[in-house]
Amino acid sequence: MLRKFIKMEGCGNDYIYFDCLNEDLPHPEQVSITVSDRHFGIGGDGIVLICTSDVADAKMRMFNTDGSEGKMCGNAIRCVGKYLYDHKIVTKESIDIETLSGIKHLKLNAENGQVQSVCVDMGAPILEPKAIPVNLEGTQIVHQDIQIGRNSYPITCVSMGNPHCIIFVEEVASMELEKIGPLFEHAEIFPEQVNTEFVRVIDEHTLEMRVWERGSGETLACGTGACATVVGAVLNGICKQNEEVTVKLRGGELKITYSDETVYMTGAARKTFEGVVEL
Repeated sequence: MLRKFIKMEGCGNDYIYFDCLNEDLPHPEQVSITVSDRHFGIGGDGIVLICTSDVADAKMRMFNTDGSEGKMCGNAIRCVGKYLYDHKIVTKESIDIETLSGIKHLKLNAENGQVQSVCVDMGAPILEPKAIPVNLEGTQIVHQDIQIGRNSYPITCVSMGNPHCIIFVEEVASMELEKIGPLFEHAEIFPEQVNTEFVRVIDEHTLEMRVWERGSGETLACGTGACATVVGAVLNGICKQNEEVTVKLRGGELKITYSDETVYMTGAARKTFEGVVEL
């Protein structure tokens, strides 16, 4: 069958979006594997389905390049908000999107009828190890030395709907993530695998981050990862709560504020192209 799609990106985190408001997409796991391939498909970090919802303005489903379904994606949800507004499916600038990690609240920043950036209320971080999940004892995992492969790393663990492991390092540019990332992703202490952020502190309001995402490998950006990184920085005394932090990713920048009750993420959303694919 032929299906229309739209390719969008947030900080270089590019997904292939299918409008499923009126027509379901069969076998999305296999579709994601096929169309995400950058040599034999459209190319992307996965696919996103924009679906109807009984509890919000729309529902987002996201699938990684290996076909696994993710509970949440911060960069993708901004693009879902843009799609809904730009196509006049919703006409308000404050909308709710249902995800597997709950309903997320979006504030759309539009110019001339087109959304340019989106602020997402990502909800409160989850810090309790069993809920992240990570198989370690304690009420929080903050700067705890753990053996991964042949080396010991001081890890901080946070969930923003997806499990994240944050490591603060001296520099990130030359790190061999293709070797280190899988060791964290498949470590026994992470029963549902994990997204791993390697972070360099520039100052108390600026962080540089590279990410290895479970099911996708290294990506240019990760919205939930940027949020988890700022939460981890606050827990480690690097940044302060209620103050905006710029997270520099390979594909762009995100503005993150960890308040007393929630985490706010602001970033751009952009359409790259649209077309039709044979499935």
